[in-house]
Amino acid sequence: MVKLRAARPGEAEQLTALVLRSKAHWGYDASFLASCAPELRIPAEEVAGRRIVVAEDASAGRVLGLASLEGAPPVARLGLLFVEPEAIGRGVGRRLYRDALRRGAELGFRRLLIDADPHAAGFYRAMGALGSPGPRAAGDGDEPPAGLVRFEAAPAPLADWARAWTDGGPAVHVGNVAEYNAQFADASLDREQRAAHHYACLAAFYSPWPGALVLPGSVPPGWIERVGRVLEWEGVEVYDGLADGGPGPAPDAGLSDAVRVRPALAARLTSSGLPLVPWGRTAAFARLTGLPWRPRELRYESKSAAHGLFGRILEGGGHPRILLPGQWPAPNRRAAAKLLAARAGAGESTVLKSEHGVGGSGTTVVTPHGVRAAGGARAVLRGLPRGPLLVEEYVSGPAGPDEPRDLTYDGFVDEAGRVHEVGGAVMDVAGSGYRGATVGPGVVPAWAEEPLLAFGEAVGRELSAAGYRGWFDVDFVADGAGRLAPTETNLRLTGPSIAFMVAARLDALRGAGHFVRIADRVELGARLPGAALDELCETLERGCAELGAVFLPAIPTGAFDPAPWLGVLVAAHSREVLDAAEALVRAGALAVGAAFA
Repeated sequence: MVKLRAARPGEAEQLTALVLRSKAHWGYDASFLASCAPELRIPAEEVAGRRIVVAEDASAGRVLGLASLEGAPPVARLGLLFVEPEAIGRGVGRRLYRDALRRGAELGFRRLLIDADPHAAGFYRAMGALGSPGPRAAGDGDEPPAGLVRFEAAPAPLADWARAWTDGGPAVHVGNVAEYNAQFADASLDREQRAAHHYACLAAFYSPWPGALVLPGSVPPGWIERVGRVLEWEGVEVYDGLADGGPGPAPDAGLSDAVRVRPALAARLTSSGLPLVPWGRTAAFARLTGLPWRPRELRYESKSAAHGLFGRILEGGGHPRILLPGQWPAPNRRAAAKLLAARAGAGESTVLKSEHGVGGSGTTVVTPHGVRAAGGARAVLRGLPRGPLLVEEYVSGPAGPDEPRDLTYDGFVDEAGRVHEVGGAVMDVAGSGYRGATVGPGVVPAWAEEPLLAFGEAVGRELSAAGYRGWFDVDFVADGAGRLAPTETNLRLTGPSIAFMVAARLDALRGAGHFVRIADRVELGARLPGAALDELCETLERGCAELGAVFLPAIPTGAFDPAPWLGVLVAAHSREVLDAAEALVRAGALAVGAAFA
């Protein structure tokens, strides 16, 4: 085990010798090393001022590496980062680098400059540092010394909202997706909720750092270790297959009850001292945790109730760029058909909605042409799930093909009732079906950011006043006149929330400014054996790293479905690299599927 501590002035000579041994490891000749020696020497009186930290073998007490963090805010330099040759490749350099970024963020540094030996360039790229040709702002100092490669990173603390979400530390993540959906009796969901059990894999990302995962289905061995290596999680406990049958509740019972009937497991999770984070709140989760259960807290999960809430907020004024579409509840199918026919006759497109739905299920956009092609309004309705319908005005989208159409606001209400803003995201929606989302700096158009954040916060305040506690989002569509139309609230975690969690973790680990995209379904083309899935993930991870991106398999269990797919996360420091990484992942997934077809 390696521990980090501040270097001592009395170690200066020993540390200098370590630096020279580490430099010599790359095969430099004696004359070159002699020329470097004065610059690499560490005087005892500079140890504290250069903020030198050492990595020490905790059992043997031997120093294995060191790093310095030099300068004054806002710009720091990683003056030294050297590891004993015999310890190279054991994660010592990674620990020292991550610690330097963390300390830089705490001390108020916003840029970290690194002049690296060419042999170490691959290491810094793997750590997320960005190549830099030289100083880009006044005050950076002179050009990089000859023969060295300039990199830089942006130290960033864990986002304030992430600290408030789970106190900035690990949490127990309960993947109760099917349990949450079931309480609304959504007619658009299949009885077994197979997709919901797959989406429970997203429990790995319910906060930036899981302490334990509780999952209804079995997940591939080694999956969480693969994800944990990238996000640098340690000691994650996985309890999977809890609703796969066997003792306890039937396979389709709630996950929370499946835990509760296992007293030892329930006691371990609820007495761990870690926050318990579900996909969404349910009566069964309240029984498991001993929390009060007030089902009316979730009333705004209903699309008609959310529409009424939006209307009440807009009555108070202050949101001039928010447009509320008209919505008419249909007491029966005959009334819905009459409304739909009248709108189609007037040349208006219509959105038909169930009261509840997931990922666009239960929502259908119908054009006048679609009504005619189906043989009339009644014929359209016969193809929809049973249950009450809402008839809603369709909002035409932006004129430009590159302008985002579907936006979302994410936030949460803490136990004290305070609303925390997480941010805005752009969703990928085909028809009415959600396919993924992108978060990152500037992804929400500048014109939309202020009205989106202001209205999202206003919804959060109303939810807090209604007694709701937990994560929520507000979904919007953009019209062609620079306005946003709110369409629904989700009182639970969501796909975009997962992207925000990963962005917060990567920003703290690798430097600020990550774009993260969650893609719900990357088609595989064929079912893969477990070993082939591992090999595919290894190949995609390596390929993305070569682009300067990060790849994470988010939903691995879909790979074993009859129509196989994979849920993934990709991340990068630019939109261009993000797009390239997604294209690489989709092409690679189809290629390996074709080999097994």
